Amino acid sequence: MFLDAVILILQEILEAALLLSVLLAVNQLLSQQVAGSRKLALRWYAAAVIAGLISAALFAAAMPTVSQWFDYFGQEVTNAVMQIVVIGCLFTHCLLLQQEGGIGGKRVLAAGMTLVAVIALGIAREGSEIFLYIDGIAGTPTAVTPVLLGAGVATGIGISAGVLLYYALLMFSKTAALRIGVVLLALFAGNMAAQAILLLTQADWVPFSPALWDSSTLIPESTVTAKLLYALVGYEATPSVAQGIGYVLAMLLLISTPLFRQSWRNVHRTKPGQ
Repeated sequence: MFLDAVILILQEILEAALLLSVLLAVNQLLSQQVAGSRKLALRWYAAAVIAGLISAALFAAAMPTVSQWFDYFGQEVTNAVMQIVVIGCLFTHCLLLQQEGGIGGKRVLAAGMTLVAVIALGIAREGSEIFLYIDGIAGTPTAVTPVLLGAGVATGIGISAGVLLYYALLMFSKTAALRIGVVLLALFAGNMAAQAILLLTQADWVPFSPALWDSSTLIPESTVTAKLLYALVGYEATPSVAQGIGYVLAMLLLISTPLFRQSWRNVHRTKPGQ
């Protein structure tokens, strides 16, 4: 039970922790380059985490009702919609965080609100699954202690992974780290789009499509490597054609932002170490 709890909860925490760390790193890097960006980093970040935890608890509590929506596919549809909204907010956040011209006034407020939306919805989506899992074993007294211990271990590992990624990004030159950060955000967007399409396919809102490939013998989804790749790039052993299309389109959406193009140009114009 302990090991199962660690694996299940870690899978939920990793994706959110890595996304949060990359967002924090990107905003930190821009705070050193763009006037006004520093205002976004801690104030909005703290508000987003608190809002996400509260939303996760409320969403989990409402799940018995939500699951009955849309012919009992309410959970799948709601989670898919949340994923799509996060992608939209992430795209808007990158638009507002252009390096050229600075950000101020209304743009600071709008960028802060999109940051809160991305983080809060991400935590709400992943956190609600954890609350539901823990609530499900609460009626089995012998399982409570190992599950709570497993949850603590998984939380520690997830946070540690996020911290390591954050500091790993900051070890690069500023422009290279920014470029890597925006690429990772594009990969996260692709991951969320693929997840949304999978959920909508399960709800019969998206037609079934055949698998693009089958890599289950190479990297089984049950392995730690697969779970880490899932959190980073949305790895699935048998993704569908529709998921692949959604993944690519979401990535292209993020890559189309001026922030990505500017970071790419700056990497090639900046000497290593600068």
